[in-house]
Amino acid sequence: MEPVTVRPFQGADLVGAAKALVEVHETDGYPVEGVEDPQAWIKSDDVLAAWVAEARGAIVGHVAIMRPRGEDAVSLWVEQSGDDEAHVALLARLFVTQAARGNSTGQLLMQAAMSHARDNDLRLVLDVMVKDTAAIRLYEQLGWRKIGEATHHFGAGRSIPAVCYVAPEA
Repeated sequence: MEPVTVRPFQGADLVGAAKALVEVHETDGYPVEGVEDPQAWIKSDDVLAAWVAEARGAIVGHVAIMRPRGEDAVSLWVEQSGDDEAHVALLARLFVTQAARGNSTGQLLMQAAMSHARDNDLRLVLDVMVKDTAAIRLYEQLGWRKIGEATHHFGAGRSIPAVCYVAPEA
C-alpha cells in the first residue's frame, strides 16, 4: 500500500468516502446503519469536523467529530466528570478499508481528530460495539479509557452491546 495522507474532509471526497464506507460494511459489518444512504451518513449536519485518509488518489478511511445528540457516552462522561456538554464531542464515523490497514491509517485519523479536539477545548467520547475488537484495541492503544457500557440501538428495534470511552486528557 502506498503511503497514506490524512487531510480535512472536502466536499469532493464524499463519493469516494461513501464507496469506502460500503466496502468496510461489506468486510466488517460496520456501520450497522447508514449504508442505505452512505453519503448522508457521512455528511450529517451534526458533523463538526472530519478527515479522510487518501492513498493513490483514493479515499481509504474517514473519521468525524460530531456534536452530541443524546448518546450514552456523552451522558456518562458529563455525569462522571461534571464537564459541560458544550465541551464534549463525539468521535464517530471512523472506518478504514481493509487494504489500508496495518500501516497506522486508523491511528493517523484518530490523531487528527484528537488534535483538533484539544485545539478547540473539546473532550472526545465514543461508543464502540463490542464486536469491533480491532477498533477497541486502537482506542486503548491511544490511551482512551473505558467509562461504561451501553446498548447501541439501530434499525427496526435492533440493538447490540457497546462500550463507551473517553479520550485521554491533553
